[in-house]
Amino acid sequence: MENNEQTLSTKYDPQGIERNRYEFWLKGKYFEATNDQEKQPYTIVIPPPNVTGKLHLGHAWDTTLQDIVTRMKRMQGYDVLWLPGMDHAGIATQAKVEGKLREEGKSRYDLGREKFVEETWKWKEEYASHIRTQWSKLGLGLDYSRERFTLDEGLSKAVNEVFVSLYKKGLIYRGEYIINWDPQTKTALSDIEVIYKDVQGAFYHMRYPLSDGSGHIEIATTRPETMLGDTAVAVHPEDDRYKHLIGKTVVLPIVGREIPIVGDDYVDMEFGSGAVKITPAHDPNDFEIGNRHGLERVLVMNEDGTMNANAGKYNGLDRFDCRKQIVKDLQDMDVLFKIEEHLHSVGHSERSGAVVEPYLSTQWFVKMQPLADAAIELQGKEEKVNFVPNRFENTYMRWMENIRDWCISRQLWWGHRIPAWYNKETGEVHVDHSPPADIENWEQDTDVLDTWFSSALWPFSTMGWPDTESIDYQRFYPTDVLVTGYDIIFFWVSRMIFQGLEFTGQRPFKDVLIHGLVRDEQGRKMSKSLGNGVDPMEVIEKYGADSLRYFLSTGSSPGQDLRFSYEKVEATWNFANKIWNASRFALMNMAGLKYEEIDISGEKSVADKWILTRLNETIEHVTKLADKYEFGEVGRLLYNFIWDDFCDWYIEMAKLPLYGDNEEAKKTTRSILAYVLDNTMRLLHPFMPFITEEIWQNLPHNGESITIAKWPEVNASLTDEKAAADMKLLVEVIRSVRNVRAEVNTPMSKQIPMLIKAKNADVGQQLDDNRAYIERFCNTSSLSISTDAESGEKAMTSVVTGAELIFPLEGLINIDEEISRLQKELDKLNKEVERVQKKLSNEGFVKKAPEKVIEEERAKESDYVEKREAVLSRISELKG
Repeated sequence: MENNEQTLSTKYDPQGIERNRYEFWLKGKYFEATNDQEKQPYTIVIPPPNVTGKLHLGHAWDTTLQDIVTRMKRMQGYDVLWLPGMDHAGIATQAKVEGKLREEGKSRYDLGREKFVEETWKWKEEYASHIRTQWSKLGLGLDYSRERFTLDEGLSKAVNEVFVSLYKKGLIYRGEYIINWDPQTKTALSDIEVIYKDVQGAFYHMRYPLSDGSGHIEIATTRPETMLGDTAVAVHPEDDRYKHLIGKTVVLPIVGREIPIVGDDYVDMEFGSGAVKITPAHDPNDFEIGNRHGLERVLVMNEDGTMNANAGKYNGLDRFDCRKQIVKDLQDMDVLFKIEEHLHSVGHSERSGAVVEPYLSTQWFVKMQPLADAAIELQGKEEKVNFVPNRFENTYMRWMENIRDWCISRQLWWGHRIPAWYNKETGEVHVDHSPPADIENWEQDTDVLDTWFSSALWPFSTMGWPDTESIDYQRFYPTDVLVTGYDIIFFWVSRMIFQGLEFTGQRPFKDVLIHGLVRDEQGRKMSKSLGNGVDPMEVIEKYGADSLRYFLSTGSSPGQDLRFSYEKVEATWNFANKIWNASRFALMNMAGLKYEEIDISGEKSVADKWILTRLNETIEHVTKLADKYEFGEVGRLLYNFIWDDFCDWYIEMAKLPLYGDNEEAKKTTRSILAYVLDNTMRLLHPFMPFITEEIWQNLPHNGESITIAKWPEVNASLTDEKAAADMKLLVEVIRSVRNVRAEVNTPMSKQIPMLIKAKNADVGQQLDDNRAYIERFCNTSSLSISTDAESGEKAMTSVVTGAELIFPLEGLINIDEEISRLQKELDKLNKEVERVQKKLSNEGFVKKAPEKVIEEERAKESDYVEKREAVLSRISELKG
């Protein structure tokens, strides 16, 4: 397609140019992977957002970085697949749907499992369409023909395959774990079903006697009834007060059981006595400590919240009645020596209102050690996963090296239901892809899998695995780069790596590009409680997607947090506006130019040769830096090239031939404008897709869309080092003249005489060749260039590389008027000096004023005196 209707509107209107552009791209199928065997594949899978609501700025940043990479690779000739999708987000989505039902006066139990899941699918459809709308507003080049969802049929098949395979290898097992338990309804609760309320309670301080009779150790608890299940006392291994006691035992009061004192880093030396009771069956942190030290788990409660046989004489008592009784007994024994009132946050069941009990329960686990070992081993090989910045590899490795088994079951209804069935008679467990034939005798596990279990398979499950013959799996896996925030390295990145290795034998991605978090201007994390969140759609509404994208992608270096600022987004809008206006000028001056008429082989001016050289440098550096994901640096280079070199210098210099009489020079300049603007739009396109497509469609070209236009390449024949050096000197001369004019308040509109003393004949020739530019941009009434120019007595001078610029004062300023102006300035400065010196000589002021104020006044005095000397010197020079 060729478009020669150079018709950019007079005003840059991002909303107008962005409005229908996305539909144009989708209609052209420019974002769809083609499976063209001539092209090299390049793949990114999107980190699937949760179907729980709106995308936030973090999503906008994350996806913009992916869009930049995929747009650039597409232009470089790769067969790019950027695969979109969303996550069912078990806990979060179920909470939203239950919240909606509560507003209608219902609960999920009123609906039952099947109906509740139906309601949740409706929610998913509604919010998935919101997310797609937001993706389109951001301009994301996603291949919607391959969109996936973590609960779709194909991914469910992959999840079942992985679960069954790991189970059969002995890497998935059932084990005990602390969960939230509602004693009233006798059911496990997920975290989202627990509501925390501040309750007035107490800290109960007790002394446990050492078995050897050498003293006692103090502990405190808010739940004294659980002491009956204590199996250790823990202290910090570096705590000098207790180091010597590690390995000894204490006698558990009432029960009379000897329990060990263990050293564990979890203990906070600064909190309370620095010693804590350990009850592995009734506290999640104690459970982990118990695992580390091989402690017994003694459950002292029944499912209904009454005490069991392990509670001895308290057997059968309600847990709170037991608390009252045990407190009294411990006081009588002089074990409990202090009760301290304490307001603390206590979990209550959303369903029944009962106080939730942390309770030992049987859950499903992944045995992590063998999987982690393989992932650790990979990082020593050439085909390892490369972290960018590489410091995050240490974060990842530390976690892998200290891995714990992964609890994968969740007491929810929304998610991948665990493919395990229990025989109603024998309790035998059947784990397979499908239920047993005599299904009436079996009951399926009611739990679902942790959301991260399915997300961990995302890079290959989305490609058709477990069908390893799938075309997409064969062609697009493993993927090239994963872009994500540092906050989910443990949750997601690590799990994708070990699952990818286990099930495909390959790393799931070559690189992991890590970015930080978006914070507010003060560096605070964005949150509902602070009310400092920013909706990216509102920013787009005001400034356009291009401005938001450019700010997000160039505002920080890899791995660093980003501070959001409307002022900075406005600055990028100004940049886009500058690009628009410069493009309008260029397009107006190439009206009617056809693509085949573009010819940059004609005789070129120094400005022409220089801009083509600078374009080559920019192409080279932008390409190299973008391949290293250094988008902040890329942004700086593009900004400098477009704003300074192209707009402020080349376009201004191009006006000479464009408005002149030399038709050949005019033709060459128009061609160079078209060539440079075309290549610049291509370089900028991945960052600002909308404005660049709009401008490119108005340029003479032979393509359909800039999205599939070729990425610019360096044309070495257009690099001219001499022209670059000549232009550098020219710019230095023009800037120096502008500075001199500013210094003496001589406007650019006033012509001035100028002499240039070159240090040698070569520099003289260099400047003389470009005389037209100096005369035009310095607005000279006369210009003399020689190696022996004299400055004379009454002249101003400025030194540039290889030359001295001389400005006779009479031509630059009216000497009498300037002396009069300077005299007024001198009078003003004399008054200021007198005022400040009077203040500083006042003893009362010096004694009473703070030191900082006195220092400020002294600094003012010094400044005024210095300025006065400069003005006196200038008056003296002018009077001669």
